[in-house]
Amino acid sequence: MLKRRHFLAATSLVAATILPGLAAAEVVKIGVLAPVSGPAAADGQEMVNGAQLAIDQLNAAGGIGEYTFELVVGDAADQSAASVATATERLLGDRDMGAIVTGYASGSNFEIDMMAEMEMIYLVSANSAQTAEIITEDPDAFPTVWSFSPSFDAYNTGVLPVIEQLMAEGSVPREEKTLALISSDNPYSKTIAEGLVESFEGAGWEITVNDLVPFGEVGDWRGFLAQVRQNPPTVVINTDYLSGNAAAFMSQFMEQPTDSLVFIQYAPSVPEFLDLTAEKSSGVLYNMLGGTLPASASERAAKVVGDYEAAYDTTPGVYGPMLYEEVMLYAAGLEAVGDPVDRVAIGEWIGASSSDTAVGKLEFDPATHLAVQGPENIPLQFYQIQDGTRVLFSPDAYADGAFVTPHWMD
Repeated sequence: MLKRRHFLAATSLVAATILPGLAAAEVVKIGVLAPVSGPAAADGQEMVNGAQLAIDQLNAAGGIGEYTFELVVGDAADQSAASVATATERLLGDRDMGAIVTGYASGSNFEIDMMAEMEMIYLVSANSAQTAEIITEDPDAFPTVWSFSPSFDAYNTGVLPVIEQLMAEGSVPREEKTLALISSDNPYSKTIAEGLVESFEGAGWEITVNDLVPFGEVGDWRGFLAQVRQNPPTVVINTDYLSGNAAAFMSQFMEQPTDSLVFIQYAPSVPEFLDLTAEKSSGVLYNMLGGTLPASASERAAKVVGDYEAAYDTTPGVYGPMLYEEVMLYAAGLEAVGDPVDRVAIGEWIGASSSDTAVGKLEFDPATHLAVQGPENIPLQFYQIQDGTRVLFSPDAYADGAFVTPHWMD
């Protein structure tokens, strides 16, 4: 809190020069705050694509009332405080800006305070623990800020029962309750890793290795993997979310694989991960909160993904459909309120809304401003990569395939 207050005080002179409210114009600008350069550029470009797809469709349909839309990109680059603050200030300084959307920008989500101060619509996805920490102090002070991601508590507790069920079924042919874990030094990875340790140790598992690497590009994981090979655990988990890092990890694991189930947080959902690993990633697991539902389970998801593929000739990961839905929800709020200048009213409408999206039924918790998590809302989905294809095997209600024992464990 002291750091955030210090940051806001330091930027108050800049904020004071930015006039709130939309200029009188028929074109409403929608900002995308995204890391379009740097190590997470693959995610950032997908965010831009998803938002642009929604804007193109809205404009092709005649816009909302008298308004059409234009995309403006703010590059969060390396996700440092300086990069995110600079990009945020540039977007906020545009008087025609109606809303700002993102998958993620900073690790701490400090920019939420800047958005609220300017009464700017800010629809964010990742880092929900950080979002909730900011919002819950005074939810009424953030009427324009809403998270498409639910609480990440399910990431902390949801992995264990799925793995133990696979072990009980014999799909993971190991009986020892041993786990080797490595995480990245950023709020997302560290928070999930700490939750996993608490969950597994609480169930009687032994943590054989628990390492932390600096946040950023990591090309060599062999030190950690050497420890893993000395005493092969039943499960190996890496919570580093950067796809390039995860690809290097999986490729180096496959140089001398142990008789272990491999779970990697988030990164395998990024299309770049498959491009970098090819057949070396077959068998790896990951899960998603807010992941796009399979086409077989959701007509909405089938349409959004199909439209994205037609527009960009590639299959999206999570953030293309997510940013598409964020823009569409803002447009629905604008249509309901009628005036893009009344951003507080639009934000309040969004917070009270209920809509079917490509990631599930979207509703918001008024205490945290997070999306509601659960089988009837945003489910926790478990995937396995099988021969270059992502197979959703849990929960059963959405499954489009079954788990297969990794070939290195046969």
